[in-house]
Amino acid sequence: MVRYAITDGVSPSQLLLERAQRWAYEGVEFVQLREKHLAAGELSKLARAMLALFHGTATKLLVNARADVAAAIGADGVHLTAHPDELTPGQVCRAFALARRPAPVISVSCHSVVQVAQAATAGVDIILFGPVFEKRVDGEVVVAGVGLDALHEACVAADGVPVLALGGITMGNTTVCLETGAAGVAGIRLFAVKNDILT
Repeated sequence: MVRYAITDGVSPSQLLLERAQRWAYEGVEFVQLREKHLAAGELSKLARAMLALFHGTATKLLVNARADVAAAIGADGVHLTAHPDELTPGQVCRAFALARRPAPVISVSCHSVVQVAQAATAGVDIILFGPVFEKRVDGEVVVAGVGLDALHEACVAADGVPVLALGGITMGNTTVCLETGAAGVAGIRLFAVKNDILT
């Protein structure tokens, strides 16, 4: 099972680094640094600190949206959205090539089966699909989940690209997500505290 932790965008950097250290210790495969409020300099500083914690482990760091920052500091890749104005996987690869970095891992978040199919043909490495159960902002449900049937359809449409379930994922519902064909799970709250079932 692939585990993909996402930073919450509100916690102090020191707390994020403590979590990152735990994630690396637990063998979480991917960490998405999703700190949209940080300027490039601060984001780079935090990303470098995380990379230092991940050195010698299997944990890979993906920077949300900022291919320039990711390539400059030597992150493992970039996370994109399916929005039409977003960078393309090809543009991310070029940014890494210009910086003389290895080919990046590219993940993308999708919210429909159509978006999943488009992402798969665009050459991404990982697809986050959701919200499967719900999406919360500040503790309030703001988007209802699309359900397990839609997750299964997304896994089929991905045509071999690993799909990770996102949105309302808990220790209790992880197994049913995997049973639909998901390669793993992604989340913010899911990884904010230690979850023995996912280690």
